[in-house]
Amino acid sequence: MALRPTRSWTLKGLAVLALAPLALTACSAGSLGSSDAGNSAGGTTITWLTGTDEAAQATAKAVVAAFEDANPDITVKLDARPAGADGDNLVKTRLQTGTMPDVFDYNSGSLFQQIAPANNLAPLTGDASVGAVQEAFTPQVSVGKDVYGVPYGTAFGGGVMYNRAVFDKLGLQVPKTWADFMAASATIKAAGIAPVIQTYQDTWTSQLFVLGDFHNVAAADPQWAENYTANKAKYAGDPNAVKGFQHLQDVHDAGYENADFASIKLEDGMRQLADGTGAMYPILSANVSTLQSIAPDKLGDIGFFALPGDDAATNGLTAWYPNAVYVPKTTTGAKLDAAKKLLGFIASPAGCDALTSASAPTGPYLVDGCELPADVPQVTKDVQAYFDADAQSPALEFLSPVKGPNLEQITVEIGSGIRPAADGAALYDQDVEKQAQQLGLEGW
Repeated sequence: MALRPTRSWTLKGLAVLALAPLALTACSAGSLGSSDAGNSAGGTTITWLTGTDEAAQATAKAVVAAFEDANPDITVKLDARPAGADGDNLVKTRLQTGTMPDVFDYNSGSLFQQIAPANNLAPLTGDASVGAVQEAFTPQVSVGKDVYGVPYGTAFGGGVMYNRAVFDKLGLQVPKTWADFMAASATIKAAGIAPVIQTYQDTWTSQLFVLGDFHNVAAADPQWAENYTANKAKYAGDPNAVKGFQHLQDVHDAGYENADFASIKLEDGMRQLADGTGAMYPILSANVSTLQSIAPDKLGDIGFFALPGDDAATNGLTAWYPNAVYVPKTTTGAKLDAAKKLLGFIASPAGCDALTSASAPTGPYLVDGCELPADVPQVTKDVQAYFDADAQSPALEFLSPVKGPNLEQITVEIGSGIRPAADGAALYDQDVEKQAQQLGLEGW
């Protein structure tokens, strides 16, 4: 479930922040592969493969302009790839055939592992280009002791956006345990406000109680993701992993959802959150951009907290990490030096400033020295606080390639009272089996 705004989204239904793809631009012959050739007018020209959508191109152009100003002897040309599965296939094909441009951005985490980094990418271990990359990110672009990429964009979290004005009016504190969450919901309902906003017309939004709970699963069992990938752990019957499904049922059974949960979409849910007719919305923090477009005057009223588990002492955030920028092994000589300079620029305060100029950050940059602007939304500040406190864990998709296609339909059924949580968890375990077998994973 790759939740990376304006990049290559692989989690079905979660590309809510990406703009509609434009027509794929033609690839120039010079972008297919690289060699020591490429110096022109005393400088070096490299090509960067990035997304074809308008936002991806605008972001890359902002970075390139700032980089070229600082490095006048290097020219960076942009090449484009389509979004989704077509883009994934193009990346894998170009790597396998040795025709990948000099630099490319792509997913981090488990999807990064699927492009055979040790075989296809230039290692950056010990290089200045990765010197400022924070330790929270390096495992997402590493194989063994070798690091292969730098973060491109900001991290974000899966948790709960909440109306701070409602909380203040009712004297509520941010819940650190599930019992506190349910108690707060009871108080909110008694005040005539919908405690928990759900938006099942956008079915992907129903998954957050499960996906956003993974920090709590990992806190209880640090080996769970590894065992899950090896078919040694399941959601059904596991007292920790099943709780995300159970929480979804708990909220429905208690009548804490908004009355129109089955018929409204993300934008409608954000409006309810902004106007205070709903108090809490389980959602990705990156969707603050939707809130910003719908109710910019309410940004200060809306905060964010991690989905709570059973133990306040281990309360923390389930985090989604940004994509990364990589260099293929086919990039050599002067082009390799230039490519590493570009990566080092991206993973620097100047690079973060260039990214910020293209789009407002929705979380931390995970690069030392990169500070968020003072005027970022409160949601972004709240997400940053979890990283500052080292109270975050990678979402399951960054640790395991196992993801079934039907989770969002199952969670809609549970959240609508159609299917009990235990049955839904068992059904999802069956769902992931097919994908694991298609991937050829051992133990399946």
